[in-house]
Amino acid sequence: MADGFYFEVNDARALRVTELINDYRNLQHYVVQCRANPTLDDYYEQGYAVLRQCEGEAQALLLTNFAGSGSQSTSGDPEQEKAQLQRILLDASSRRFQVQKTYLRAVAALRWVNSRNAILAGQRPQAHHVPSLQAIDISLQAELAAITDERVLTNLANADYHAGRWIQEDPSLQSILMWLRSQQ
Repeated sequence: MADGFYFEVNDARALRVTELINDYRNLQHYVVQCRANPTLDDYYEQGYAVLRQCEGEAQALLLTNFAGSGSQSTSGDPEQEKAQLQRILLDASSRRFQVQKTYLRAVAALRWVNSRNAILAGQRPQAHHVPSLQAIDISLQAELAAITDERVLTNLANADYHAGRWIQEDPSLQSILMWLRSQQ
């Protein structure tokens, strides 16, 4: 009976890993689509800089080794399988968390780019544009400040819960942040 329980829970863990990896892949795809082509004069403006930073973060995350790489076969031992799946669950949860945070920042920067383009309407910045441009800079800073670790994880957890996903063993924010620090 105990073996049947382990296999059922390990199957749930494996399914959860699949869901997390799929979310991660989709979010990476979305981040890649967040692009803008600034002029040389605008290249260092705040929103464009944030977009470049997000692209770099997404690339760096793709280059990070996967926790399951090089791991030994579990040879059918449910406890070894459980431990391996929990390591992979932490890795996948952390990656999804980080790319979600990056995606939210990229979307905020794209809103800034679109607002800037609407304000300038194809013109170079003039004195009469300054108040509006300052307002969108402040808005971007506020949006970025609102993208906290706690908010990102809470939003992901709520979405998972409402989708009916098995989240009983999802790692805590502290575990995720520790994993992310260990990958730097």
